[in-house]
Order: sequence, then C-alpha cells, then structure tokens
Amino acid sequence: MLLGYQNKLKPNKKQTLKVLSWIDMLRANYNYNLADREVTYQERFVQGEYCNLRNKGTACPLTCSVSSNSATSDTGDIYKVKKKTGEIKLKTAEEIQITNLPILKKTRPWYKEIDSTVLQQNVKRLQVAYNNFFAGRSKYPKFKNKSNFKSFTFTSGIKVADKAIYLPKLGWVKYFNSRPIPEGFKVKSATVRLKADGLYVTLKIEDKAVPPFPIIAVEDAKTVVGLDMGITKLVHCSDGSQYDNPRHSTNKRTRKLLKVRQRRLARKKKGSKNRKKAGKLIGRLHQKITNKREAFQWQLANKLTRKADAVVVEDLNISGMKKRCKPKEDVSNKGRFLTNGQSRKRGLNRSISDASWYSLTQKIEYLAAKQGKVFRRVNPRHTSQKCPECGHVDKANRNKEKFLCGNCGYLAHADLNAARNIKQRGIDEYSFPVACKVKIRMVPEDFREPEQLCLFKMPISETTECGMHPRMPPGIKFQVGRGVRRRAARKGRRRVPGNPAKQLSLFEDISDI
Repeated sequence: MLLGYQNKLKPNKKQTLKVLSWIDMLRANYNYNLADREVTYQERFVQGEYCNLRNKGTACPLTCSVSSNSATSDTGDIYKVKKKTGEIKLKTAEEIQITNLPILKKTRPWYKEIDSTVLQQNVKRLQVAYNNFFAGRSKYPKFKNKSNFKSFTFTSGIKVADKAIYLPKLGWVKYFNSRPIPEGFKVKSATVRLKADGLYVTLKIEDKAVPPFPIIAVEDAKTVVGLDMGITKLVHCSDGSQYDNPRHSTNKRTRKLLKVRQRRLARKKKGSKNRKKAGKLIGRLHQKITNKREAFQWQLANKLTRKADAVVVEDLNISGMKKRCKPKEDVSNKGRFLTNGQSRKRGLNRSISDASWYSLTQKIEYLAAKQGKVFRRVNPRHTSQKCPECGHVDKANRNKEKFLCGNCGYLAHADLNAARNIKQRGIDEYSFPVACKVKIRMVPEDFREPEQLCLFKMPISETTECGMHPRMPPGIKFQVGRGVRRRAARKGRRRVPGNPAKQLSLFEDISDI
C-alpha cells in the first residue's frame, strides 16, 4: 500500500538558505536540459537553411552534430550495453542527461552541494513532462521560472524521527509531526516544497504487507448516486440534496482584500524590499484561500462518498469551458470588432476556477477507492436538457434553474434533474444492478385541483393550499386569508392568529375564502 503524508518543516536559517539556493540551481538545470532537447531536435530535422532557428546556424556536417537521440552528449557515449544479453542499444534522452551529471559537477562545482538523487529526479521530472505531452495529457513542457518551480525530491538516505527528519546534505530538519507514520511503513521518497507560509515535506510511504483497499465489483453496487457540479450550489445530488458553494476567492470580502493588496503591490518600487513584502502578503492570502478550499472539499467529498456504493460524476472539459469567446469581426468596418461577451464571461471563468470541480472529483475518486466504492465518469452531453420522463432533448427545456419539458410538461429543478440524468446514464453505461427509476411527476401549485368541501367541513390547514409553516412552533396554527399567510399576533393583541374560521352554508361559493 502506498500513502502520502505532508508535514510542515521548521528549518533553521542556514537550512532555509540552502533549500532556496538548491531550488534556483535545479531550475537552471531543468531549463538547460529542456533547451538541450529542443536544439537537438532542430539539428535532427533541418528547417530550411538553418539547423538552429535560435542561433540561425547553417546546416552543414561541420557545424551540425546530428544525433539520433533527443539530447546531445558531450562524452560521445550514446550507447549502452546490456550485461545479460550483450545487446547494444542507444540511450534515451533521459539516460544521456543523467550520465552527463558528473560532467556538470566538474564544470560547475557548486552543483556538488546538491544530493545526486535530487539531480537525477530533476531530469526525470522533465521526462515525465514529455511523456504527458506525447500521451495528450498536458501541453508541451515550458521553461520554468520562480513562480512555477518550487520543489525537489529525495529518493534515498531519508530518516524519520519523532521531531526531526534527516535529508541528505541538509542534515536533521525539525518538523511538525502532526501525522506520525504507522508501524511497518517505509519511506520511499521525500519531496520538499516551498509555499507562501514556509517549507513542507511530503513523505511517500509504502508497506507491501498491507494490501490495497479492496474495491467492490460493479455487480455488487446496490445503490448509485449521481453528482452534478454547479456554481450557485456546488454539488447537486440525485437524491435531492444540495450543498452550498462557499466561494472562497470570489466572495465580496476576499475580492476586496485581494484588490487592496494588489493595489499596494503595484504602487511599490520595482526591486525594493517593500515590494517583496507586499508580494508575500498576497501569496499568504492565496495560500489561506487554498487551505480553506482544500479542507472544505475533503469534508464534502467524505460526505458524498458515503451516500451510495457507486458515485457517478460528469467528465467535464473545464479548460474548454473557460476558453475565450471567438472574436466577431465587423463586416461594415474593417479592422474593427463587435462585442462578443468576453467581459461577462470573465466572471463566470472566475467562479468556475474558484469552484475547482476537477479537484473535488479527484478527492471523491480517492476516497471512493479508499472506502472500497465504485467511481465512474460519464459524458455530460445533454444531461441538463434531457427530460427523464419522456427522453425529450431540447435546449429550451431549461431556463436558468428551472426545467420544464416542452413535450410532456415535466417540471423540476434543472440541476437536480441533471443529477438524475447523470445517475441514469451511469446505470445504463456500466450496468449497475439498481432497480428501475421511480417516476416522480412534479406538478406546479397552480395546477392542483382544489378539494371540494362538504357541508360541515372547516377549511383547516390540510385542505388549504398551504399547510402549517415548518418554522412555526407546535401548538400555533395559522390560516390563509385571501392568499396571505398571517402569523400569530404580537403580545398585547388578541391571541387568535389570523381571521377566525368561517362556517360555510350550503350554497356558499368556496372561491370567496
């Protein structure tokens, strides 16, 4: 079983400065390796008269060192021999750049301060970025700067005590042991990460004797819940429950505070110490927002996974939802553009980013696997426009938060209806052994037929359109007089709530009540 524990470090001043210098050197090494691969690619595939577009070097055998790998090699040793079979193969770009690390330490002696496993993991980090790019999971790797490169990883020589952790070439570093490691687990790796409020270490621990969490089979899932993500309400469940969206970064108070701090940062002189201090305040505010969001999502994900044996969510293309609107060119006036609604969509994009739907679904998936439950994603196409009663799909069925089918007249809350459609789609696609859906036909209040009263029957709360108010204390009743609800009278007035009951005669019209 593999687990990850995160704790906050308490390094001294010397250790803090060393970690910061390591991050700067590792970032430079990462960018050098990325540039090395790009230049080698340009040398392999000649582009016009040049083999290097950046330096504009002409393509000839003397200046263009063509290599069949994705990285150059200063040693010229680009082959490897297998010990068992004796087979000779070309080294990959990752292997070439790892074998060049001793040369890097000779030419730049300050890299000797960094642990060797940290430098190797830095090269593997670039290789993972390339693998994700070729697999279609992410964009092409970019050069790193101070804002997006803040971590490095140890893979050996790690020791953990009650109040300190030993990291190679950093020594014993104190940390908050808020989550002790269980017995039998061994530390596989340790990742040191710089955040706005300090340094953190993430320990990857493993115990092969403990089996992974068992997940029930699809055939054993007796209950299914569908989840629809929203903005006004964060989650809508197929069982009718809804969960509020706390709006951690888009609420009025946080936006105002962030605006004030960003304005103060803009007024500071560039390169000054006061500007750095103002930037740290903004970073701490963003870190606080992130911590609140993470804590809320873990609590909510725990509640949602306990609802049923199987959880079904939408496979949303969130990056596509946040794309910019296409520009509308003015045909009558060339070079001019018409309004395309991007200024209004900006607020929607902020709300989507604040809701962090994908992060929430990841936590639900993790907790579902931990609790041995089934987690599935379905296609979100037409889930909010389809009628669950007759199957009619029309864009006009939904009007903001109301769903009214134009074919059969089915009325429901739009997001709750989408959650029911998600649940049904998950049952159909993955063949969950769940009973057929219960058809609940919701009729508007205006279409209910009034109950005919007999001669001596009084219009009590059960026969009128509105019954007893849910917040009224027991023992106090109220009646309806001309469509207006009246509560109990205040102190000092008569204690009879509302109008007194009226005795009906035989030929009196009920509509006057």
